[in-house]
Amino acid sequence: FTWFLHLLGASEEVTPPLQQSFMVPKKEINMVSDMAKWKRSQAYADYMGFILTLNEGVKGKKLTCEYKVSEPIEKLVALLNTLDRWIDETPPVDQPSRFGNKAFRTWYAKLDQEAEKLVATVIPKHLADAAPEVAVYLKESVGNSTRIDYGTGHEAAFAAFLCCLCKIGVLRVDDQMAIVFKVFNRYLEVMRKLQKTYRMEPAGSQGVWGLDDFQFLPFIWGSSQLIDHPNLEPRHFVDEKVVNENHKDFMFLECILFITEMKTGPFAEHSNQLWNISAVPSWSKVNQGLIRMYKAECLEKFPVIQHFKFGSLLPIQPVTS
Repeated sequence: FTWFLHLLGASEEVTPPLQQSFMVPKKEINMVSDMAKWKRSQAYADYMGFILTLNEGVKGKKLTCEYKVSEPIEKLVALLNTLDRWIDETPPVDQPSRFGNKAFRTWYAKLDQEAEKLVATVIPKHLADAAPEVAVYLKESVGNSTRIDYGTGHEAAFAAFLCCLCKIGVLRVDDQMAIVFKVFNRYLEVMRKLQKTYRMEPAGSQGVWGLDDFQFLPFIWGSSQLIDHPNLEPRHFVDEKVVNENHKDFMFLECILFITEMKTGPFAEHSNQLWNISAVPSWSKVNQGLIRMYKAECLEKFPVIQHFKFGSLLPIQPVTS
């Protein structure tokens, strides 16, 4: 993925080539047989390159460590703070069913209406044409307003949103740590609040066989953070005391804390896959295994990828290089 670093670290003032014409992304994966198109696509290569570049960038680093925070990063955090404020302004409604609170639709309608304006606050004037394309990924990243559910496909849309901002040069190579620690971490906080407030259903959950009901990427990046940690080993993350003392430093442990807040009963029963992972001897093995699992269980599953949208920045066309 050195090409991705090259792309991110392009000259100081990145302007896309003049012939860049943006487009509103659309669905391309309509049948199981289309999955081959996705795996060969430039979008898949760019998306995976992005995930792996960030995985490398946060290796061995704490959430609380020092890193550069650029203006676009600040603006992205402000955007997420706005989404958070809207949750406070849209309390759940009284309804007979416990799950899938319909107030989520009201909240979502606001995002649907404002998304392009929000994105326009993050990107410079000369790239204004990119806003409608990039905004689609933001709208797709918060869950489905019909089903009132959320899952790894929505999470992937947020990573795609950040990837697009890198491709147009808004985010740069030295933003890597801030992308994960500041922006993605804030996104997770907002998604957890959405999940709790509106009691969202897990989308396409494999139940006890899945890694987690809602997220996947923070386990990948979070395990990378813990590689070569002097005393925290995978077996420690099932220890409540260890989690309570270290979760502010490590994304992986934040995820475990949220699961234990939301679920009752023995950890081995409600989160069997994670329990199995705690037996893996090293964090680098956990990290490699999770990347393989992410490809197999999320990126190569038709029910997840059929909703992914393709445009000029993440094209369905086959990889050229």
